[in-house]
Amino acid sequence: MSDSDGVKTMLLTGASRGIGHATVKRFSAAGWRVLTCSRQAFDVRCPWPGGEENHIQVDLADPNDTIKAIEVVKSKINGSLDALVNNAGISPKDEDGGRLNTLDTDLRTWGKVFHVNFFASVVLARGLKDELSAAKGSVVNVTSIAGARVHPFAGAAYSTSKAALAALTREMAHDFGPLGVRVNAIAPGEVETSILSPGTEKIVEGLPLRRLGQPSEVADVIYFLCSDQSSYVTGTEIEVNAGQHV
Repeated sequence: MSDSDGVKTMLLTGASRGIGHATVKRFSAAGWRVLTCSRQAFDVRCPWPGGEENHIQVDLADPNDTIKAIEVVKSKINGSLDALVNNAGISPKDEDGGRLNTLDTDLRTWGKVFHVNFFASVVLARGLKDELSAAKGSVVNVTSIAGARVHPFAGAAYSTSKAALAALTREMAHDFGPLGVRVNAIAPGEVETSILSPGTEKIVEGLPLRRLGQPSEVADVIYFLCSDQSSYVTGTEIEVNAGQHV
């Protein structure tokens, strides 16, 4: 279902770079209206239509700000939301740029990471459940290869938040299914974005496909999960990682 003029609407968090940026372009090219959320104000250089009026500046690390954003979203949509893509994610490093492990991650850092990477996803979905249900919409949670194994660069808080998000995807699929809403996850591996760390090339050498992924390749899978082509798919996590999980 879509709004009165036939245009489908999606809400995307973490839109300002990488996978998020590619996802906006993919959906915009298919004629969707895309509402974007990020910590930054709208950047006029962003190459898609209606950008500024469809942008919500929100700090997902702040629960009160996240809850307030729900009302802003409701005011911008006409009672229905076809897709929610929870893509925002942070992975803090130590002072030297190294990974933060379970021994040296400050409790406040754990909290901030989980608010952005985990809690915001369920808060937004629950807050917009009526609009998602009205559209028989789709939720896509962006997890990570790091959610299933210790990763050389991703920190402990990031990795465990992504593992929790994979579990949340199952729980949400169970709870949102009777509302006609599908909930799935995608787990990207080594994708060519600014979040990559030096040394990634060593990981890539061991991947079955022997190459980095492109953000557009991830965006295509997100689009599939928000389209009618995946109408009987819910509660699953698709690995988008060149076989890294094997």
